[in-house]
Amino acid sequence: MDLTKFQKQIEGSSDKTRPLPPVEKWNPDFCGDINMTVTLDGRWFYEGTPVGRASLVKLFSSVLKREDDKYFLVTPVEKVGITVEDTPFLITQWKEIEADANGDKNTALVLITQTGDEVVLDSVDQMELRVPPKAIRDKEATAIPYVCVRRNLWARLHQNVYYQLLEKSKEIKGGDETHFVVHSANIDFVIGKVG
Repeated sequence: MDLTKFQKQIEGSSDKTRPLPPVEKWNPDFCGDINMTVTLDGRWFYEGTPVGRASLVKLFSSVLKREDDKYFLVTPVEKVGITVEDTPFLITQWKEIEADANGDKNTALVLITQTGDEVVLDSVDQMELRVPPKAIRDKEATAIPYVCVRRNLWARLHQNVYYQLLEKSKEIKGGDETHFVVHSANIDFVIGKVG
């Protein structure tokens, strides 16, 4: 596959008024797999070499599509498979913003990926606890937060972000378990539990 040609297809097919291409509407023929990998630490590699330009990684991530447990880069005319070791996104930063939920002023957490995508936590189905891949899990196989970025594409919290949010969390005891909860847009999100 010619990466430069693929890049031109992506750039040429993007609607300038819309920040993300409508990949959910594109169903081109499958053209095979390419040697592109998103590693556990969120880095993108092509043919074993890191994709060094952040703008190129952002461009490729904008046309990423997940079908079942497989990942593809798609344009209106081409669909190629890539390897994702865990998730295509990694939450590397966070911030708080003022939010207006049902007329109530409060704060919301904004989680930011390594590609600059921002996810406002404002819906209960955006976050779930999962046990990460064996290569990065602890001895107890502790479940950690994963966040839906868009279109069934998920992100794992970077360890630093996870610990920062744990510091901010409230402990809520219930039965044999203690839940660690952060509050965003009038919703409690469980980011960890022990028990």
